[in-house]
Amino acid sequence: MCATCGCGDTAGPRVSVVEEGQHEQVDGHEQEHGHGHGHGHDHQHGHSEHTVLLAQQVLAKNDGIALHNREWMRVRGITALNIMSSPGAGKTTLLARTIRELTRERPIAVIEGDQETRLDAERIHETGASVVQVNTGAGCHLDAEMIDHALRALDPPDGSLLLIENVGNLVCPALFDLGEEGKVVLISTPEGVDKPKKYPHIFAVADLVVINKIDLLPYVEFDVDACIAQARMLNPAVRVVVLSATTGEGMDGWYEWIGSRSAISPVAVDN
Repeated sequence: MCATCGCGDTAGPRVSVVEEGQHEQVDGHEQEHGHGHGHGHDHQHGHSEHTVLLAQQVLAKNDGIALHNREWMRVRGITALNIMSSPGAGKTTLLARTIRELTRERPIAVIEGDQETRLDAERIHETGASVVQVNTGAGCHLDAEMIDHALRALDPPDGSLLLIENVGNLVCPALFDLGEEGKVVLISTPEGVDKPKKYPHIFAVADLVVINKIDLLPYVEFDVDACIAQARMLNPAVRVVVLSATTGEGMDGWYEWIGSRSAISPVAVDN
């Protein structure tokens, strides 16, 4: 299992392009998560030190690949946003509406992360956007190497907006830099107001917190101001946008923030 977060799958992630009438397997590369074996007789202290060392190695390797991803995208003027949430918060609905309303302004491409199925990628494909699905198997998050393989399969055009829908999880995705220009944490009003207190690390690293499903406020107990205050106690600089991806209320704030994170224009490179 992964020494960092406990996830792992010996089969490795599967990256597939969603196209009309077919699903082409592009990459089945096995992830190297730093697996340890044969330590059943170690003393607890020694095992703990070994685990910490493995975790550091895993994150250091990930950060190196993330740096490569970031440089590759910046040269091409591609703005990548890493969208993280618990399952059911509305990530795919937000992405689908964003694509429909912004696609005339710039090309939009999507990387979908799920443990299994291509259901969300097929929803995105119906909007007309280019999309690849990354199935992580037992893995509970995307990492930079998965994004590297997905970028090779997707090949987004220069100047694209790249929306990365991470695996539904408010813990492990916070640990892994993907090479993105911005980290977005999406929560929804039915989940309750205490998500920042329960999952502080992901809110501490967020560039933007999106509170979704405000159309349900008359029917759920959710104090928007209290939630924003909790998030800003952890991260005073974080931006917060309150919206409904279903009705469209508040989406202008989301689009304004996307514009503020846009990468520089493509840089000419020597062949």
